[in-house]
Amino acid sequence: MPLAGGLAVAVAVIDQISKAAILDMMQPPRMIEVTPFFNIVLGMNRGVSFGMFSADDPRAPYLLTGIAGAVVGLLVLWLWKSANRISATGIGLIIGGAVGNVIDRMRFGAVIDFLDFHLAGWHWPAFNAADAAICLGAAMIVAESLLSPAKKA
Repeated sequence: MPLAGGLAVAVAVIDQISKAAILDMMQPPRMIEVTPFFNIVLGMNRGVSFGMFSADDPRAPYLLTGIAGAVVGLLVLWLWKSANRISATGIGLIIGGAVGNVIDRMRFGAVIDFLDFHLAGWHWPAFNAADAAICLGAAMIVAESLLSPAKKA
């Protein structure tokens, strides 16, 4: 539990620091080409993952924040019952990422996305450190559940 809690706080802090740096750096340019396949962009995502369910409704950030809060609450309960370090680490990464994105929604009404990977004209939707932590945490939980030995009844 302490490991996951510390990890969640670290993810949220790193996410907010990276977003503050992007907001400072991206004035006025909106895109910085880093490599032939990676740009830093400034995107304001009013929806959920990868821009899905975007809405101009002024209540949307509060609704999405409420949903994220409920999910974090369920994850904390799961974490409390977690029996191993891998799933606890995954849950901590997801909680930290969710909190980082909730902070953005409350501050800006949208989540700041800035990592833009592309290849041959195809762009992966822009994302941020919180999104990466959420995906990594989910992958850890899935891998642990698939690869761990079966529990006896």
